[in-house]
Amino acid sequence: MLPILSSLTSETCSQRKLRYPPVSFLKQTNMLLIRSFMILFLSCIAVRMNLCFTGIPFSLRMLYINGHFEFDKVEFAARDFGNRYQYYPAAILHPSSVSDIAMTIKHIWKMGPGSELTVAARGHGHSLHGQAQAHQGVVINMESLQGPQMQVVHNRSFTYIDVSGGELWINILQESLKYGLTPKSWTDYLHLTVGGTLSNAGISGQAFRHGPQISNVHQLEVVTGKGDVVNCSEEQNSDLFYSVLGGLGQFGIITRAKILLEPAPTMVKWIRVLYFDFTTFTREQELLISGENTFDYIEGFVIINRTGLLNNWRSSFDPQDPVQASQFKSEGKILYCLELAKYFHHNKDNNNVDQEVKRLLSRLSYIPSTLFISEVTYVEFLDRVQVSAVKLQSKGLWEVPHPWLNLLIPKSKIKEFAEGVFGNILKETSNGPVLIYPVNKSKWDNRTSVVIPEEDIFYLVAFLTSAVPCSRGNDSLEYILTQNTRILEFCKTANLGAKQYLPHYTTRKEWQAHFGPMWETYVERKMAYDPLAILAPGQRIFKKAKPLS
Repeated sequence: MLPILSSLTSETCSQRKLRYPPVSFLKQTNMLLIRSFMILFLSCIAVRMNLCFTGIPFSLRMLYINGHFEFDKVEFAARDFGNRYQYYPAAILHPSSVSDIAMTIKHIWKMGPGSELTVAARGHGHSLHGQAQAHQGVVINMESLQGPQMQVVHNRSFTYIDVSGGELWINILQESLKYGLTPKSWTDYLHLTVGGTLSNAGISGQAFRHGPQISNVHQLEVVTGKGDVVNCSEEQNSDLFYSVLGGLGQFGIITRAKILLEPAPTMVKWIRVLYFDFTTFTREQELLISGENTFDYIEGFVIINRTGLLNNWRSSFDPQDPVQASQFKSEGKILYCLELAKYFHHNKDNNNVDQEVKRLLSRLSYIPSTLFISEVTYVEFLDRVQVSAVKLQSKGLWEVPHPWLNLLIPKSKIKEFAEGVFGNILKETSNGPVLIYPVNKSKWDNRTSVVIPEEDIFYLVAFLTSAVPCSRGNDSLEYILTQNTRILEFCKTANLGAKQYLPHYTTRKEWQAHFGPMWETYVERKMAYDPLAILAPGQRIFKKAKPLS
């Protein structure tokens, strides 16, 4: 040990300097490491803060609202009835007041064009193409909206019910019936929100007489794309009123509505008859919608390659001639069903309604053996689709893709459309009903934003198909989408002047073609009420400007 120790102690200072770095050098190195670490740390904070204020909006957490935001469990807002598109939002707003909605939109408006945040109002989730979704934006759950209870109000000249924009039509029916009243116009399915249907139009078999639901609104409360809460009607802020009705959610979110009412019946005579001849079928539909003393509801549907149809009807209808009905055979022909309803009051109009139905039917040339009649309550008739919906839900068949296609066809082109589509492009109707019925243009207000054909009478033709997951046959999603494309291409090539109802397009050029001469007005309304394109991004009409990087 001593020789080694002596050798160590005998090392010169110069040797030690070469072996060990000086203290000053160590200090400089440590400072550089500390500075590099601090720069990296601060950069991470900056990136994280940037993410918080853009992708995951930290600032929304700071808003003082009565409801609440959901930032984690947002899956349900990325689904809809169409079951084809899934765009996850950054947050879901569950508002308990209109001010919650206004404050949220105002906040995003004040963030300016540098923010990518958008807002979509979601009702009962019955959109088909992701229209109520907002990718990395905010989805407002309108069914959470609380406010004044539904209230029936009697004016000197009319009666209305004041409701939330997130209220379901089935609830409005039940509330108004307590006063012996009912809304005038409906959709076939009542488990939809007021704001949702009024943003489109709202069409059913009563539209020939009363017009769509957007023709039966007295007043609206709307939150614009600037976060302003505005009451509007025909007399007050009328431009916004008509912009929002049928406006596809582009100009404001409907938070309250005053819906016009009329005296309600209690019972319904529900009738179905069949035709072989399309021209006779449409001529008699048009005859019925043009009369004053006619049925209260007029629809129709197409039946292709279906067997046992009348036997299926027996579960809900009674054949007027059971023997003839049992002997009826379609022989592979395309059938056209006329569906009718006559409203009446139980124990008051029974005899009169039977005579009236008989008189109206005597004017028609349907196949005699196919006359089926049922007597149901008014509520049972209006809520008839829910019965089928519950059955499908119980079998797990409700949450499948629904590639629906809804078209408005001018009267002068409906025969050409039928010849080109029914039995040619469309080979069968087993995947879902195909509705077809006429409405009167005079019952539609041309000041609204909805687009309809130019002729005095036009037809709704609705292909309400359901796709079977994993199928490769004619009930597969791919097959049905191809079929829809062929129908649209036929309409375009034949120059039928058709318009999509519940429209779905992906390019600006397609939207311009859809709106036609209305496009300029539509853009002006957008600039007036939602200039940053914050609202309803899922419609894909306008894109919010992306921030500069």
